[in-house]
Amino acid sequence: MIEGIAPAAGVAAVSGTGYVPAAGAAQATGQTQRAEAPEGSFAATLGGAMDEVQSLQSTSRDLGVKALTGDLTDMHEATLASSRASVALEMVATVRNRGVEAFNEIMRMQA
Repeated sequence: MIEGIAPAAGVAAVSGTGYVPAAGAAQATGQTQRAEAPEGSFAATLGGAMDEVQSLQSTSRDLGVKALTGDLTDMHEATLASSRASVALEMVATVRNRGVEAFNEIMRMQA
């Protein structure tokens, strides 16, 4: 997590120690933990973050549909959900890209 900036409600954080899901994120979406990768691994961290991004995008999509049909009373709610999903996706993509760059740099090192 970036120091001095707390994640918004329902948004997960990726810190130096690993993925920190938003409170109740897995329970609210009905998703289970990934069994393929060890809990603290980069793959598990990135997979958990992607699950959270998908959840945020789904919420954003649902609120967008409600806004278009006139069922949404507070337009700010849809706007915030859309922004959360966008920022979370950008963050996960950046973390993934940095991980790939680090891996490539390690592979270029001479033994």
